[in-house]
Amino acid sequence: MDHKMHMQMMSAQPAGASVPTEPGQGAFAAIQEIVAILEADPHTDWSKVDIDALRAHLVDMTAVTLAADVKCEPLAGGTRFLVTGSGAVQASVRRMVKAHATTMNGVDDWRFDASDIDGGASLTVWPPAKDVAKLRGLGFFGLIALGMHHQRHHLMIARGENPHL
Repeated sequence: MDHKMHMQMMSAQPAGASVPTEPGQGAFAAIQEIVAILEADPHTDWSKVDIDALRAHLVDMTAVTLAADVKCEPLAGGTRFLVTGSGAVQASVRRMVKAHATTMNGVDDWRFDASDIDGGASLTVWPPAKDVAKLRGLGFFGLIALGMHHQRHHLMIARGENPHL
């Protein structure tokens, strides 16, 4: 079925009929949402838009979230996460860990330090004393999901901006 026929079928649905809203896959949904925002913004500079860069970032997010191995080393007042993976996961780990440390360092008085290690990257985190238990509870994956900066971050990437400055 071609796109035109598909669109005709969609417009022929009876009034009040349920229409699915889930696009079927998380990365696709994130891209779809960003494209809609860019289209709705009359100030979008389409010469700078880079949806491929956003997709690459989403690939990194998926690789780290689903395929990376994480070991924790408790430290006085913090934690060191040793995040590793093989093949393409290793590069994704290094990009994501460094970017997250740069973005989040100093937010709410949390300190982040990232460095390369064999097979991936190390992320050392020192929260304020009141948040030490929170850090332990979050672990690495909760930590990288902490806050609602990711959505703005994705929009910046799609607009061709560098969110890691």
